[in-house]
Amino acid sequence: MYRTLHLCSNRGGFEAVPDPPRPLDLPEARRRLTAADVEFVDARVMLIATLEVEVTIGQSGRLLFKTPDLALAERSFARLRGLLDLPASPEDARLPSEGVPDPGRR
Repeated sequence: MYRTLHLCSNRGGFEAVPDPPRPLDLPEARRRLTAADVEFVDARVMLIATLEVEVTIGQSGRLLFKTPDLALAERSFARLRGLLDLPASPEDARLPSEGVPDPGRR
């Protein structure tokens, strides 16, 4: 389940990591991106897709949104969730940003 977007340490982007860990089926992700006419580069162990921002989709399920703009990252995350049928938590009306407590985490 993806719960939050975290600002990367270099402050150049946001990442989402599944918790608990959940590897992605990259061949299925390729198929879905192609069907949705989303441009992407297949780097074998990851896909680099062009949504509103560039997003790296890792085999481990880690997603890296290459923008320092939280709103852009959130919109791209929402779109990617729909395209790839990624799990979400029910309270995801708005994803909490770095530094904002997530009530579902302890």
